[in-house]
Amino acid sequence: MIRFNENNEILQEDEYRAILVGIALDEDISHSMDELEGLAEAAGVTVIGQMVQARQRPEKATCIGRGKLEELAELCGSMEADTVIFNDELSGVQMRNLEEALNVRVIDRTILILDIFAGRATSREGKLQVELAQLQYRMPRLTGFGRSLSRLGGGIGTRGPGEKKLETDRRHIAGRIDDIRAELKRLASTRALQREERIRSGIPVVALMGYTNAGKSALMNRILEETAGDEVTEMKTVASKDMLFATLDPQHRKISPAGGTDFILIDTVGFVSKLPHGLVEAFKSTLEEVRDADLLLHVVDTSYEQRDFQIEVAQRVMDEICGTRPEEIMVYNKMDLTEERPLDASGHDALFVSAKTGRNVDELLRRIDRVLTGGLVSAAFLVPYDKGAVTSALCAGGQVESMDYTETGTVLRGRFRREDLGRYRAYLTEETAGPGEGQETQTR
Repeated sequence: MIRFNENNEILQEDEYRAILVGIALDEDISHSMDELEGLAEAAGVTVIGQMVQARQRPEKATCIGRGKLEELAELCGSMEADTVIFNDELSGVQMRNLEEALNVRVIDRTILILDIFAGRATSREGKLQVELAQLQYRMPRLTGFGRSLSRLGGGIGTRGPGEKKLETDRRHIAGRIDDIRAELKRLASTRALQREERIRSGIPVVALMGYTNAGKSALMNRILEETAGDEVTEMKTVASKDMLFATLDPQHRKISPAGGTDFILIDTVGFVSKLPHGLVEAFKSTLEEVRDADLLLHVVDTSYEQRDFQIEVAQRVMDEICGTRPEEIMVYNKMDLTEERPLDASGHDALFVSAKTGRNVDELLRRIDRVLTGGLVSAAFLVPYDKGAVTSALCAGGQVESMDYTETGTVLRGRFRREDLGRYRAYLTEETAGPGEGQETQTR
């Protein structure tokens, strides 16, 4: 849980007892409040109560009305709460007024999410992105973070001994934001070079995306297990926990399916409703990994009743990140928890799997291979040396894995278009799979 001292340093404490507060603006916010409780638990907070007020618009000074504020104050006292978490963003003035009225710590949904991200970021880029989002959030709310910011400051580097600490903090934060943006720009350039290198290598990229806690990391580990078997080590697997935002920094793993096309599988941060705009902006360089993928696996928690809402949230965030999305497969996960098969109206290919038991993961790998190869099939050709045009056509339209030069011609092995198998069937060798695998055998 984020807390700041008088030097604007982030402090963290372990135990909190919180009451959740939401404003229902002519809508049902039950799913959003349930999600807020999950976020609080992910941050190590014990939720001891909830309060929801139906209003046409939030109160400017305190977000909730005077009557509800008095009721909330009594509730905090009787339940010994030390924290109140609001489901919507609060202004600095609202936060200050609420703390004075309730005499407990008051935070909002954005601070809660930023706190979780701050605790989960491990890479240099991830930590910088979280810090940037934190500072962007704090800048317009400095007046709401405590009386210490109204003290006078002075000394070297200030405009004079009369400069207020609030102004010092604002200038310091603005400078730090500029420094972080500059460093993130350098890291983004490095990431772009790495993407270009992957493109040159010809290895396609498959990205896992979807709502947080839908089972993306568990699915990545299951795919690793299915394709690597006994070779899977703890170094290769990724952290997977039944909580929101268990994974933050993107994870890359090379997948080598038996008889299929190798690809890079990426697991990145999950989405959540009311994801702070500053956080999306800060993480855009990381989320570009999803935008530039050859295929998206949109993972959905099938056992969750509000899954349609989660799908909508994930799609909305993706639309914000990139205009034209790659091809997509809807992967309905956690079928071990339910036998219900929801009607998929996304228009994308859909598959029902269980990362926990491995159910239908083999079929998922086959579908991934079909998309990545565009219908390519394994084959081998023996092309005479005087048929150079045939060799060139096969190389241009397929994925040649090896070329051997024999006395009678060039042997090309790899994955080729079905139309080329028909067009150049005279050059197919005995190595080419039989009709049982969707190919015709022709011996030359």
